[in-house]
Amino acid sequence: MDRLELIVEKVLKKIEESKHIPVETSARHVHLSKGHVDILFGEGYELEMVRELSQPGQYVCKERVDIIGPKNIIRNVAILGPVREDTQIEISRTDSISLGINAPLRLSGDLKDSETLYIRCNGKIIEVPSSTIVAKRHIHMTPEDGRRFGVEDKQIVKVRIGSPRPVIFEDVVIRISNRSRLSMHIDHDEANACGFFEGVVGEIMEV
Repeated sequence: MDRLELIVEKVLKKIEESKHIPVETSARHVHLSKGHVDILFGEGYELEMVRELSQPGQYVCKERVDIIGPKNIIRNVAILGPVREDTQIEISRTDSISLGINAPLRLSGDLKDSETLYIRCNGKIIEVPSSTIVAKRHIHMTPEDGRRFGVEDKQIVKVRIGSPRPVIFEDVVIRISNRSRLSMHIDHDEANACGFFEGVVGEIMEV
């Protein structure tokens, strides 16, 4: 084994043994169904990817929309691809108050009896009932990561954020999938509370 291979092996081993979890902020965004893409942009329209996200297969699209609530409009909201079976709008608690709704705190995909907003684009407006949530903070990881951290899918943990304003977040949901990459997701309200900066990491304190 040459010197470079030895260095790479040591780095990989250090990563594997590390208990640190990369933390990312998840800004407000919209996941559109194929049917809603057709209505807003034209039948057969394909959303254009501009940047990949940390989770494999997920990406930011070139197209943007406005979301409309009873009290306010938030413009230029990102669309994330690929398309989903159901349209989903993810906002922060601050956004929810600004829009004049009471979006429930849920895991992605849990939309039953959630809030209703309108989406506007290209002069068209659609109502999207039971579409809007505040996403629960969560950690994406692979089954191998789960074994390393000693946790299981949907398990609840506490995580200490190693930032200038260190915070311990409770009620953090583990989400295990073969299609995941290790990362903890928090929204902008939570990021502001802990003094988030690019490259900050978290550590599971209690399972």
